[in-house]
Amino acid sequence: MDAILSPPVLIGLIAVALAFDFLNGLHDAANSIATIVSTRVLRARYAVMWAAFFNFIAFLIFGLHVAQTVGTGIVAAEIVDARVIFGALMGAISWNLITWWAGIPSSSSHALIGGLVGAGVTKAGSAAVVWAGLIKTSAAIVLSPLTGFFLALLLVLTVSWLFVRALPRTVDGTFRLLQFVSASLYSIGHGGNDAQKTMGIIAVLLFSQGQLGGEFYVPFWVVITCQIAMALGTLIGGWRIVHTMGSKITRLTPMQGCCAETGGAITLFAATWFGIPVSTTHTITGSIIGVGAARKMSAVRWNVASNIVVAWVVTLPAAGLIAAAFYALCGLIP
Repeated sequence: MDAILSPPVLIGLIAVALAFDFLNGLHDAANSIATIVSTRVLRARYAVMWAAFFNFIAFLIFGLHVAQTVGTGIVAAEIVDARVIFGALMGAISWNLITWWAGIPSSSSHALIGGLVGAGVTKAGSAAVVWAGLIKTSAAIVLSPLTGFFLALLLVLTVSWLFVRALPRTVDGTFRLLQFVSASLYSIGHGGNDAQKTMGIIAVLLFSQGQLGGEFYVPFWVVITCQIAMALGTLIGGWRIVHTMGSKITRLTPMQGCCAETGGAITLFAATWFGIPVSTTHTITGSIIGVGAARKMSAVRWNVASNIVVAWVVTLPAAGLIAAAFYALCGLIP
């Protein structure tokens, strides 16, 4: 058992974790609202309120499978201590702030995973890594945007066939209403998958301090505080990334926005059910590219999409290196 922290230090670390959760909501607000804002179905100020509400209630719908994976399935729970948690969180927060400032929709989720692995490996070497969980999570980097892409593409083609004889005005009006439903579903998926990552971090910290007894679980107060922190972050919103997600990749109609959100929501619901911590950023980006490609390949600004993909690839090692540096710095403090 590592050294037991004093209550103020433990509370401080939990506060840092909640700060990450808040920034996750702020950084990833665009994932939930970019399409509904860019199609002018809902003004941005009302869209973030809408998304924040559904982010919060997600805990009523899903179990805590993702929290279990993050808490025990990426780095072995027995090697986790306060330094590992602090390094992981600072690596993820630092990378989130860098990409938020640059307007790059990178993955908060994989920044946290990268930070956790970076700090864990710095402490205990490669033996710290739970390879089955890390491989599953890494595979989702590729599979979640691809799944979102193909589902959104299929939905657009199906809807286009069903409404082939309908007046454009009718189609537009119908999907302006349906976008409220699809945006709600995506926000639930976002809150369900992303907030659980911070729950897992706080729970494994409490476990390392002997606060949970001999069995890992997520206390209810952790669930509620994490959902609140994420909802507040979403409420403030990340407007720089909204612009990139909502208009720079491709121009969207309400029908396309609805299909993108629905395809992304299905992907998130499935991943959360199976306990896979996927990136909501990757998922919605793949879905938006899918609806753009359904129109024509040239409708997608592939240079912007390729820059986003580069950010995805860089996120895990970048956050891991920053986390390793913070872990090492903690060791210099007497």
